[in-house]
Amino acid sequence: MGKSYISEIVRAMPDSGIKDFFDVANSLDGALSLGVGEPDFATPKHICDAAVRSIQSADTKYTDNRGTVELRRAAADYLKKFGLYYHGEDQILVTMGASEGIDLALRALVNPGDEVLVTEPCYVSYEPCVELCGGVPVAVETKASDRFRLTAAGLLEKITDKTKVLMISYPNNPTGAIMEEEDLKAVAKIVKEHDIFVISDEIYAELTYGKKHVSIASLPGMAERTLVLNGFSKAFAMTGWRLGFAAGPKDVIFYMNKIHQFTTMSAGTISQRAAVCALDSPVREEVLGQMRKEYDKRRVIMVQGFMDMGLEVAEPKGAFYVFPSVAKLGMGSREFCSRLLEEQKVAVIPGDAFGACGDGFIRCSYAYSEDIIRECLKKIAVFVKGRMKT
Repeated sequence: MGKSYISEIVRAMPDSGIKDFFDVANSLDGALSLGVGEPDFATPKHICDAAVRSIQSADTKYTDNRGTVELRRAAADYLKKFGLYYHGEDQILVTMGASEGIDLALRALVNPGDEVLVTEPCYVSYEPCVELCGGVPVAVETKASDRFRLTAAGLLEKITDKTKVLMISYPNNPTGAIMEEEDLKAVAKIVKEHDIFVISDEIYAELTYGKKHVSIASLPGMAERTLVLNGFSKAFAMTGWRLGFAAGPKDVIFYMNKIHQFTTMSAGTISQRAAVCALDSPVREEVLGQMRKEYDKRRVIMVQGFMDMGLEVAEPKGAFYVFPSVAKLGMGSREFCSRLLEEQKVAVIPGDAFGACGDGFIRCSYAYSEDIIRECLKKIAVFVKGRMKT
């Protein structure tokens, strides 16, 4: 062919930094991984049983584009525990995971040339999704010295007359950072003063340790300018069910659904039936609490393990990741991860996969069994000891 038919935006887009290391790790016999942000728990049986009942009763047809009425109402009721109040009929949209919600929200809100502030380090899809809708991603870097919280000063520094949207994600992937109410109030003040819309990815809202999650949308004057994204993958161990939901102003939900109906049409019926059970079950809080307790135990083990190696760690208070600094070893994130995988056959993710300010850090997930975590920590300790500068 005489010309390329591939979009220049897609051609210039780098591969996911997570995918790069998975591809190598999967090719090594005996390799261990702390790279996947996926619960090692099975989906609870009562949720699976609800899906089976859906199949057995031939309840497998398309649903409303927005999701079933039952699930939208259940999601609205569930969000009340975080001080969020929505009408399930027109303020909730069921999506194919929170990831689709990110894409739909940006496409519904962003015009070509609009600037989108992206709090970094951040999930790998944020900036590519901004670029795919013609927006301009602007990194707002956070620091370990601030426990990777977004600060008012850091936010103000990046606002211009082209700023339209702020994307935040707390509890945070990859750092495990959380934002407390006072932190969010400072951000909300600036957002309102500069008339900025917020996309708040709260997929890890259930996974906090010692502090209850606070949503920026729960603050005065913020519900009308915030879209909240949540879902079932992390807290309910339902990654493969591909189901999430967006909650926000009804006009934003309306236009997100306008895109959704022309792309995915609707989320899977069977997954939606299971999700209703997940939210409405009388054992919901017990199940969530059991998983949270186990993650917390693993969190303590992993943080202590890196501290014992002499590495600096901003203690994570949410999600299921630890983000230690490897800067004192005199190598960047990718060099560290490549050599660790080659020499010790342990896969972790380089911090710069989540933004340039993540260089010098590595992301390690504790969504693995305690045995795997301890074995990986032993191997990482051997690697670090041989390179620690005195």
